Order: sequence, then structure tokens, then C-alpha cells
Amino acid sequence: MTLLHVVILAIVQGLAELLPVSSSAHVIVAEKLMGLDPSAPKMTLLLVMLHTGTMLAVIVYFWRRWRRTFFNSMPEFRNFAIALIAATVLTGIVGGGIIEFIERVLMRHQPHAWIEQLFSRLGLIAVALAVGGVFIIVAGLFERRRAQTTGAHELTPAQYGWIGAIQGLCVPFRGFSRSGATISTGLLLRAARATAEDFSFALAVVLTPPADARELWRLYQSQHHHLAAVVPAAMSSVLGMLCAFLAGLVALKWLSRWLERGRWHYFGIYCLFAAVVVGYLNYRGF
Repeated sequence: MTLLHVVILAIVQGLAELLPVSSSAHVIVAEKLMGLDPSAPKMTLLLVMLHTGTMLAVIVYFWRRWRRTFFNSMPEFRNFAIALIAATVLTGIVGGGIIEFIERVLMRHQPHAWIEQLFSRLGLIAVALAVGGVFIIVAGLFERRRAQTTGAHELTPAQYGWIGAIQGLCVPFRGFSRSGATISTGLLLRAARATAEDFSFALAVVLTPPADARELWRLYQSQHHHLAAVVPAAMSSVLGMLCAFLAGLVALKWLSRWLERGRWHYFGIYCLFAAVVVGYLNYRGF
């Protein structure tokens, strides 16, 4: 893997991670088109660093908005913290339950089975992209037709509960955009645009560290508890993290602009187009 490969993957990850188009789908396709093995240990390490870069981009971009919206007073912070914790718990229950069922029941005959082995297949990614695209289009068109919500930025228990549960569905399924699903859920439940966006990316910051820890544990096990083989890739991964950070800032400005102008459904149209492309690549044997 060359530095050019790292930069390309970092830009793809940074843009796709924070736009509602599924970063995992785009990164896996990019890796395959460049002749790289998505399951290779050095690719796992790079992916963790890229996730870290996009998480930092989210914190930098949203910090002032979060401070003004959620940290303005102790009651607001308490309500925000309760919503964040409850939604994250539901994500863990739903997502963790699906992963355990697939790995321990459906994949029980495969040694050292990880769900990533299943959902790196392009055919399944194409289906997930299509489902996510339809979901985003429906939410976007619904939100354009209803009266705009202004004022209150607190989510109700039903709203943040459903957002957390839907996020749990995205965790195991590659191609099903996390941000696309959570923001769309908020819009369908009549949350304000900015509130749905702010809460979705606050959830992303909470979810990224445990997700990265799981990837590192998978890497540790795959290397038989010996990581010396991937140390040389660490420096290039740091470069990737920086590129993903910068690309993530660009993506967030793009997403916010389209969401505020009622163009959310355009992302869903793109996902349907991407599903067709990925399905064709799968047909061609990539």
C-alpha cells in the first residue's frame, strides 16, 4: 500500500463517513478497485486511524453549536446526556444483538467468524445502499412537505429512542449509512433539522471509540496476539488520519448546507445510484 493509496482512502473515508452515503461501502469498493485486500491487518489499522480523523472533524465542526445548544445550562446538559446515553444503550442492544446472532448462529461453523467477513461482500453492500437510499429519500420528501420545526432543540424520549435503535441496525450492515439513517429517523419523527443533525453526530462521537476498539481487537486476534507486522503502517496511517480530518470538515459543511436547504433526499438518490454501481461491480466479480 503506497502513500497515494492512503491519501485516496482517507479522502474517500472523510467524505463518505460524514455524508449519509456509507463510508464502509465506498472504502471497500475503493480498496477493491485499487487491488487492496480490505481484510489485511494494515488496512484495519488504517481504518481505525481514519475513523479517528473523522471523529475529530465532528468535534471541531460541531463544538460551538453543541456548546450553545446543549451546554448552555445544567438542565439542558442533563437532558442531552440522558438522551445520548439512552440512545447509545439502545444502539448497543440492537446492534450487539444482531452481531451476536449472526456470528454465533449463522456463522457458527466458520472458525474465528467476524461479521465483517460477511458484509464486505459487494452484493450485500449494494442491497444496504439501496435500502438506505430509499429511507433517506422518504425522510427528505416528508420533511420538505411538513411545516418547518423551529425553537425547541430537545428530543423526546420516543425520538432519541428510535434514533438509537435505528443506529443499532446500521452498526453490523455495511452500506447502511449511520448518519443517513439517524438523521432521517429524526426528520420522520418531526425533529428540527439542526437538532437531528447535532444529535446524530454527537452519537457518532460516542460510538467511534468502542467501534475502533473492536477493530483493534479483531486485528490483535488475527495477528495471533503479535502486532509487529503492522507497525510500519502506523506512520502512513497518521497521514491518513490528517487527510480524513480535512475531508471530514468539507463533508460536514456540504451536509449541513443541503440539509438546511431541503436537499436531504438528494443523498438518497446518490445512494441508489451507488447501489447500482456496486451491484454491477459485484456482477463483474470484484
